[in-house]
Amino acid sequence: MSLVPKMNVILTFRHIVSLSLVLTRQTENRNSLAKFQRKRAVRKLWHNACVTKIGTAQSSTQSGLQGMRAVFAGRQPEVTPVWFMRQAGRSLPEYRELRAGVPMLDACLNPEMAAEITVQPVRRLGVDAGIFFSDIVVPLRLLGVDVEIVPGRGPVFASPIDDARGVASLVGREVTGVGDASGGAFSVITEAVQRAREMLATPGLNPETPDEPTPLLGFASAPFTLASYLVEGGPSKDHLKTRAFMLAQPAAWTALARWCAQVSLEFLRAQVLGGVIGVQVFDSWVGVLSRSQYRELVLPHTAAIFEGLSGAVTHDPAGFGAPLGTIHFGTGCHHLLQPMSQAGAALMGIDWRLDLSEAIESLPGVGVQGNIDPALVVAASTSAQGASALDEHVLGVLRAGRKSPVHILNLGHGVNPDTDPDVLAHIVRLAHRTRFEESR
Repeated sequence: MSLVPKMNVILTFRHIVSLSLVLTRQTENRNSLAKFQRKRAVRKLWHNACVTKIGTAQSSTQSGLQGMRAVFAGRQPEVTPVWFMRQAGRSLPEYRELRAGVPMLDACLNPEMAAEITVQPVRRLGVDAGIFFSDIVVPLRLLGVDVEIVPGRGPVFASPIDDARGVASLVGREVTGVGDASGGAFSVITEAVQRAREMLATPGLNPETPDEPTPLLGFASAPFTLASYLVEGGPSKDHLKTRAFMLAQPAAWTALARWCAQVSLEFLRAQVLGGVIGVQVFDSWVGVLSRSQYRELVLPHTAAIFEGLSGAVTHDPAGFGAPLGTIHFGTGCHHLLQPMSQAGAALMGIDWRLDLSEAIESLPGVGVQGNIDPALVVAASTSAQGASALDEHVLGVLRAGRKSPVHILNLGHGVNPDTDPDVLAHIVRLAHRTRFEESR
C-alpha cells in the first residue's frame, strides 16, 4: 500500500497548525496594538481635560516639602499635598524589574534596595512625599519571629499564637529602646531611611518640585492588625480567631497588644531617627470590631503609640526640629472613626467607602487624608468614560477636603497592582494645578 496519502495528510495537518499559530500571533499583535492605541487616546483626553479644567498653571511652591510641613503644622496650603499608599510597589515596572527573584522581606531588609524602591514613585509620579518601603511584619522578623511573606497570600507565621503560654513566650523578647539604639536590632531600618532621605534630596529628582527635597513618611502597624496576624498565622477574612482570643483570654490579649504597640513604636522611632517628617499607623483589619470592643480592647494600645511619639521632632535636615506629623488609617471602619480619632493622630485617613464630606462632619477639628476610590483609578486606564469619571471624582474629593482643617489627597486604600502609573501621575498633576477660590 502506498504511503503517499498518509504523508499528504500529515503535511496538511502540520500546515494547518502552522497557519493557525501565525494567525493567532497576528491576532494577539492586533489586540496589543489596539490596547496601546486605546491607552494613548485616553491619555490624550486626560491632557485635553487637564488644559480645559485647570489651565496651564504651574505647580505651586506650596506643594512638596513645604506643603507637607504646612499640613503637619495644622495649616492647609493652597495646593493640596498628594501621595499614595503602596505607591512603591507592583504597579511600577521598575519595581517589578528590581524585585525579580528577590523575596519581599529580603528586599525590605536590604537598605540600598529599600531606598531605591522608596524613591521610584517620587521620580516617576511627582508625589509630594515618599513613603518608606517596608512591611508591617519587618520588625517582628528583626526580633526573631519566624515569618515569611508568601506571594499571593501575604505574611505567614510558622507558629501562630493561640494561648497565654504562647503570648508569654513572645512578649519575653525585649523591645524597649531597640528603635533608638545605634547598632541595635532596628538599625538597618534607620540606615535604609537615611539612604532614601538622601536620595530624595537630589536636585531634579521630583518632576513636580525639582528644586527642593521631597520629604519622607514612615509607617507601622497598629496593635490590633499586628496581633491579628500573630494569632491567625496569616491573612484572614473575618479574624474570628483573634476576636475569640480577645474575648476568651483578655489578660493574654492585653499583654500581646501592649507588646505589639511597643514593637510598632520602636519601628517608628527607628524611622524618625532616619529622618521621616511624618508617620502613618495602619489598622487594616480593625473594621471587624464593634465600637465597644475597639474602645475597651484596642484603643488604649493604639493610643500608646501616638503617646510615645508625642513631642517627637523630625531629624530631616530640611526641616530639623519640626513636630512629627501623625496619620491614623483603617479600612471598613466608618463606625470607628470617632473613637479612632481619640488615639491621638493629627489626621485621620478615610477609606473610599465613606463620602469624605460625611467623614469631615463626624470629625470636627480633625484633619483628614484620602479618599480616592482605587477602582476608579484602575477604570481610568480602560476608557475615556472612566478617565472622565476619575477626574470628576478627584476634583470632588479635593473640594470636600477644603472643609477640613487640613487635607492630604490619597487613595482610600493602597495602589492596586493593576494600576497604570500614568493615571497616578495624572492625579498628582491635577491636584497640583487645581485651585479653589471659596473660603475654608
